Amino acid sequence: MRFLAITLIVHAPDPVTGVRKPTHARFREVIDNALLAEELGFDGFGVGERHERPFISSSPPVVLSHLAALTSRIRLFTAVTTLSLLDPVRAYEDYATLDHLSGGRLELIIGKGNGAAQRELFHVTPEDQWERNAESYEVFRQIWRQDKVTAATRFRPALSGAEVWPRPFQQPVRVWHGSATSRESVDLAARYGDPLFSANVTNPIEPYAELISYYRERWEHYGHDPARIAVGAGSAGYYAARTSQEAVAAYRPVFEGQLAFQKALGLEPVFPTLEDFVERSSALIGSPQQVIEKVHRYHERFGHTVQHLQADASGLTGAQHRASLELFQSDIAPVLRREIPDPPFAWGPVFAEAPPALSTVTSVPAPEPQQQSQPEPGPRPASSPSRPAPADR
Repeated sequence: MRFLAITLIVHAPDPVTGVRKPTHARFREVIDNALLAEELGFDGFGVGERHERPFISSSPPVVLSHLAALTSRIRLFTAVTTLSLLDPVRAYEDYATLDHLSGGRLELIIGKGNGAAQRELFHVTPEDQWERNAESYEVFRQIWRQDKVTAATRFRPALSGAEVWPRPFQQPVRVWHGSATSRESVDLAARYGDPLFSANVTNPIEPYAELISYYRERWEHYGHDPARIAVGAGSAGYYAARTSQEAVAAYRPVFEGQLAFQKALGLEPVFPTLEDFVERSSALIGSPQQVIEKVHRYHERFGHTVQHLQADASGLTGAQHRASLELFQSDIAPVLRREIPDPPFAWGPVFAEAPPALSTVTSVPAPEPQQQSQPEPGPRPASSPSRPAPADR
């Protein structure tokens, strides 16, 4: 199993202290969290894209390019790239450039995006956003694979023998499809044989499990090999401590602050108490054994091989946040890596053929020429073993 740390770069008051950091300090926090994720051995770091309050993640290519210069190993994800709002030609130019600068460490999670304010900002309607997302992805996909592109498009000027530069580094970049509630995004992923990333944050497990089951059905409908399916899943929160009592006590002020924020916005909480949140949501809160068991419960329904955690402290102190992530890597991740398989592809740059040498760009690490970077040595089981009875906590 592989693990990502993801931030949507929410810029809101701290749920515990009520203090909102200055914008530059919030960006500095994102940078520090990415460096911490690489230091601790996470496999990827993701940055969201939103164009409305309370987010300041409107420019993920800029943020990820900065992180590419400061890191050397960790893969860089978007979470998600809102293709329904973007010109696919311009999006390709940004991300192809970022992919070169990062030495082929870019992976994209695409989606239509959420939020009425950002739809209005880009003059996108609820009626056409799915069609925009599909059209933009199809053009984006074509540009990544062809030197000259011809496309009759509805939502941007048509392309006729168009050349788009720079030409790609990864050939092609891996694209995941982010899905929260819609069968449209799931079907698009299955049609093209692309991996799926389930949001798995707002609701209990059932609607997400249903969509993933539909993805598997459509995957086979389109004639793809079921063994090549890859699914990722999010989590609604994370905090681990040596005992469940410690973890719940530390997380309670965070949850209560978040609950008050939802109520101030007039939102009806899906999980009205912390105990309900811990039990029925995808949040990973508790002892290491509890977190391991919960990931396995979700894996039994999803079959997912990639798991994301929140990169932000989100109300925890800096010391609590770091200690919890360290505990994840020391006591939780090694068990899950042994017991749940990796995605069915190498975790590294994707090349249709040997990439061009980067001999003149010494600051960017160039992967060795090969079909794909090789996975880490050591066997990975083909499926999860049966779980032992829950240990005393």
